[in-house]
Amino acid sequence: MKRNQYVLLVAIVLLMAAGCSREQQEIGPTPLSESSAKGSLKSTTVAFSEAFESGTKAAYSAGNVTLSSGLWSFNDALLGNSSSDKKAGSQSARIRNTGKLTMLFSKANGAGTITISHAVYATDGSSTWELWISSNSGSSWSKVGGAVTTSSASLATATFTANVAGSIRIELRKTGGASNRINIDNISITDYSSVTPPDPDPSFVEDGNMAFGNPSGAVANILSPNNYLMVKPQYAMGYSNAKLTPIWTSWHVTSTDLGSTPRQDDFRPDATLPSGWYQCVSSEYSGSGFDRGHMCPSADRTSSVANNSATFLMTNMVPQAPQNNQVTWANLENYTRALVNAGNEVYIICGPYGQGGTGSNGAKSTVGNGVVVPSQTWKIILVLPQGTNDLSRISATTRVIAVLMPNTQACSSNPWGYYRVSVDSIESLTGFDFFSNLPANVQAALESQVDNGATS
Repeated sequence: MKRNQYVLLVAIVLLMAAGCSREQQEIGPTPLSESSAKGSLKSTTVAFSEAFESGTKAAYSAGNVTLSSGLWSFNDALLGNSSSDKKAGSQSARIRNTGKLTMLFSKANGAGTITISHAVYATDGSSTWELWISSNSGSSWSKVGGAVTTSSASLATATFTANVAGSIRIELRKTGGASNRINIDNISITDYSSVTPPDPDPSFVEDGNMAFGNPSGAVANILSPNNYLMVKPQYAMGYSNAKLTPIWTSWHVTSTDLGSTPRQDDFRPDATLPSGWYQCVSSEYSGSGFDRGHMCPSADRTSSVANNSATFLMTNMVPQAPQNNQVTWANLENYTRALVNAGNEVYIICGPYGQGGTGSNGAKSTVGNGVVVPSQTWKIILVLPQGTNDLSRISATTRVIAVLMPNTQACSSNPWGYYRVSVDSIESLTGFDFFSNLPANVQAALESQVDNGATS
């Protein structure tokens, strides 16, 4: 191609790109203002916004309205432009009773943070409302954060952290306040990419608590409430908001983790759960006949008060039969620390399975406010000499101990070694994929064996 032809072709492409860019600016999302951009983590991120300045709907009857952002469903809601409507411009949405505002289209690039202005209409009393989000075009919805109380006579701002990828829709649901009316205005949504996830996946952290993989593919996403990734310096877990327990907990123990810090015994709710999720409290186990059974044990984190205290968060507990927790399970924990004191380091992952165990007060399927009692507890321990670059040091002959114990008082009738099984059998039971960061041949060899090494 001659130089002049090339230059002409480039000019045409640039003109076409400029035209497309102008068209997208006219119909697409509005860029963040300078002040908003400074509050985000990436000032160049484009935000979705809806100010309710376009469209007309004067009655509360259910109907659809085309706004500047797209088509919305208004149910027991309208667009208000009276002097009694609280608004930033000429009009805002007004909702009464248990009305809803629902996006009937999807926003690309997910949602990082969502801000919404709200106020009471006229001199009405307080009302409550909730924000819900869908990532499947409205087929199902998940609540974001807790309920918001609207009591101010002037517009206030509610901010929600969603951290949801993909295409999303939102819905606002008035949930309290009876016939009191509220105004909604200035909805803004930042793209998912503009917010750093609170719990980055540490699967690739060398020698970290999840160095060998994420067995359930847990994610730090509120749309995954029963496979929710929680990462703390002391351990990582997949958490179930339905069971109110972890589904697995993973941690790494070396000699530096074992010190002289005493047991803190400060059992408490985990405030790092997403806003609006129930936080289990210690007293829910009281009188149940089941122990508050640590997954990552207190004695594995005695290097500092902070590390030991972290093991007493209720998200680290499952209801364990006392003879499971205090005898057989505890003996395996003690043996594991003896391996560390003998010059090894260990990677441990454990969790509950099933529902229904037998404690000191008999059989139960739940305790407290629905905390699920497992029927079995399982644990996998990988043992290797103290060192670094652990992934590269694992071979087909590395020792792996896997156990599956009944969550009953009868558990202590046998030593922990009696309950040894293969990792493959625990995978078949749970559906998890362990050691996924290891080469396939090494993984297969480790998972098929049943340990026959020393037990004391």
